[in-house]
Amino acid sequence: MKKSVEILGLPIISITEGRELGVSKTLLIDAKNGTVAAITIEDADWYRGVKLIPYESVIAIGDDAVTITNSENILTLDAAGDYEALLDENIRIIDTKAITKSGTIQGKVTELYIGDDGKIEKCEITAPDGTTSDVATDQISIFGKQVTVIDPTGEKKNNVMSKAPEAPKAPAEPEAPKAEEAPAEEAKPAEPAKAEEAPKAEAPKAEEVKPEPKKEAPKAAPAPKAEPKKEAPKADAAKQAAADKASEERHRRFLLGKKAARDIKMDNGIVIVEAGQDITEEVLQKAKLANKFIELSMNVQ
Repeated sequence: MKKSVEILGLPIISITEGRELGVSKTLLIDAKNGTVAAITIEDADWYRGVKLIPYESVIAIGDDAVTITNSENILTLDAAGDYEALLDENIRIIDTKAITKSGTIQGKVTELYIGDDGKIEKCEITAPDGTTSDVATDQISIFGKQVTVIDPTGEKKNNVMSKAPEAPKAPAEPEAPKAEEAPAEEAKPAEPAKAEEAPKAEAPKAEEVKPEPKKEAPKAAPAPKAEPKKEAPKADAAKQAAADKASEERHRRFLLGKKAARDIKMDNGIVIVEAGQDITEEVLQKAKLANKFIELSMNVQ
């Protein structure tokens, strides 16, 4: 999963042609499906019109570059008919107001988190006081051009709480008739003795109740543990590791069997593979250990 800021501004590299084709400029958003449909790029001929790369044509998005197979993956405006409607809508999401359906402004969308499949996983929202929070995509009903609408899931809890105080009013009414029956029974002489026994019976009950809240106090102690929340970053880390592994595997399959376009050497001068030699598993392993994997990817034929 990548932030939008980690994607924009990266060079676009063709791994079959070994050249830089431009720089990623903006994300073309498919608001209806909550995905990134394409990446627009800027190159030496930017003044001739919009150029874009369908997100499905992206091999990988690394820390230093966005890799694609070749320059044929880049579409000009004439060939981008399927994306014309999205270009007209020009929805960016970032800098739009985040507001609930009930009309409460939550803040402003300041960042997007993009999955490896191009899906917008979550949005970062900055409140007016400067605090930030993340909202998952499934809690967002509309990505608009000026406003992002959030489902008010918290309001259901507020409705329940507002009804809660009405509950004690119900028992207050049946208590009134009980008070009226009491004076009728006091007229009997035999009943006062029973009335004296009643408080004695209630006294031990009150003492038995007192130790109960003390027992509940230690039970409440383990409640604040937020151990389940700690699993979230582990899940994100595992997901990112799986994505990196998948990206590396695609590069590996692409490079196997091809020939090196020039000598690839380690920093100490040791040759990993000579120009014209086949790229094998051993060569890939050496390149990876020497941190020359990207250099090798850009110099194959």
